[in-house]
Formats: sequence, C-alpha cells, structure tokens
Amino acid sequence: MSTLRPVGRTLLRDTAYVALRDAIVCGELAPGEPVRDVELAARLGLSRAPVRDALARLVEDGLVETKPQSYTRVTRIDTRAVREAGAVVGAMHELATRTAVPSLSAADVAEMRAANDRFAAAVAAGATGDALNADDALHDVLVRVCGNRAVTATIARYTPLIRRLEWRLFATRGAWESAGMHERLIAACETGDVVEATAVTAHIWSSLTNLTAGVDHVA
Repeated sequence: MSTLRPVGRTLLRDTAYVALRDAIVCGELAPGEPVRDVELAARLGLSRAPVRDALARLVEDGLVETKPQSYTRVTRIDTRAVREAGAVVGAMHELATRTAVPSLSAADVAEMRAANDRFAAAVAAGATGDALNADDALHDVLVRVCGNRAVTATIARYTPLIRRLEWRLFATRGAWESAGMHERLIAACETGDVVEATAVTAHIWSSLTNLTAGVDHVA
C-alpha cells in the first residue's frame, strides 16, 4: 500500500513530515532518489509550503540531503550513522525501561504481550512493516509510562534511521529471536524485575551492531 496519498487538512506540516518519513523508511522513496516539493505536494494533495517544511525537518533527521541549486534527495543508508543512532536510541530505551517498570500496570503488560503476539504473527507472514510497527508498539508502552519527554523526542527522531535498514535486512536479523527476547522482557516487566528488564532491553538494541557489522552502505 502506498504511503504517499492525499492527506487531511489538519496539522499539514506534521502530516506531510510523517508521510514522507514513512515513505523513506519503507523504501517507497529509495536511497539516492531525487525529491521535488512540487511532485510530492501533488502526490500528497497539499500545497508546497508544508512539504518544504517537512523536507527541511527530514534534512535535520539525516533522511534527506540537499545542495543549494543542485539537488535534494533521499540519503543513502549509512550503517555508521545507523550504529550511532542505535547507540543513542538503545540508551534511551534502557532509561525508559529502568524508569517505567516499577510503574507498569497489568493493563500495560497486557498491551506489551498483545503487541508481541502481533509481532510474531507478522514475522510468520513475512509482513515486515506490520512486524516493525508491532515492535514499536511494544517498546512504546515503556516509553509512554516512563513519561520523560526528552527520551520520547530522542527516540522519535533517531529511530527512523534504524528502521530504514531493518526494512531491508529484516529477514536476516533473527526476528524469531526478537520475539523470544520480547517474551523475556515482558516476563521481567510483569514481575517488576528492573535489572532483568533493563538487561534484556540493552540486548535487544545492541543486536543492531551485529546487523551492520562489516557493511558501510546499503542501497
């Protein structure tokens, strides 16, 4: 399903940003592909202004690069940048877990378990986008309960750099192992074991180092 389709008229800059970001993450807008505000505005059913604003934010995020009077294009996937983003995002998730676990409710744990069920089903079906969305939903429970706005903002900004690579290499990253690690995380959360939950979270995010080992760029 195309992510570049006409959008509603509320919060146009944010809506354009999310649509373009998601199109880059899933590869609909491919690495190195030129992006033009006129064409994107037409595809999204928007004026050029919110699209220009969205592209400026995507430049800051490292997903788009521009050279004045020359080009604006989707960046290539730089695995060094992915590793750096992974280190930051992983640290934020560890902090979120350490902070949130003592405050989790039974409903929060049930929400995490439901997300992992969706994750496992998506992996079995080979539905990469659904699996990554479910993975985000599981970890987002801890981020939400943590309540730290700086943690939330940092994760939101740098996670798309990681997800771009995962979209392309998802089948090779041991997704079934991830489902098992999620179960360990959920069990630790359910018993209030902060140390175990934080350790499992660290393991989950450190797996990105293995994913990018020996690779400089991904087309």
